Amino acid sequence: MLSDKMLDMLNTQLNKELYSAYLYLSMSAYSTYIGLKGFANWFMVQYQEEMFHAMKIYDYINAQGGQVKLKAIDQPPGEFESPLDMFEKTLAHEQFITRSINELVELAIAEKDHATSIFLQWFVTEQIEEEANDNEIIARLKLIGKDGNGLIMLDRELATRVFTPPKE
Repeated sequence: MLSDKMLDMLNTQLNKELYSAYLYLSMSAYSTYIGLKGFANWFMVQYQEEMFHAMKIYDYINAQGGQVKLKAIDQPPGEFESPLDMFEKTLAHEQFITRSINELVELAIAEKDHATSIFLQWFVTEQIEEEANDNEIIARLKLIGKDGNGLIMLDRELATRVFTPPKE
């Protein structure tokens, strides 16, 4: 059974995951607008992953007998300075999510809520991967600089990313 505080924090995390999806959908739309369909694909896959994360929390709250309480989702930014700007904002957002997940883990440990602690470990591991992917693309974008050919090559590579739901 979830404590009131844990339930509130899980519902807040659910909102953060939904905002994440909304943010990446906005980045996908902007990438399409500026002609980088590979980047658009990468962010669309990211959107799908974030929706998966949100639904994972949604299902957990329900399985624990808690009440899901959906909150308003803020409007994400709709324009960006460059692909590098998008990925720097992506990394900053994922670091924010990592801190939020860590706060949930700390609460679960403090409350001796072992079920929620175990549940959250999946998210801890996922955040390591999220930040590593963002850092790798940022490093490549910095190497590319203003080279249009390099950007087109990276765009082609990002077009190959596909959403594969994680196995439980």
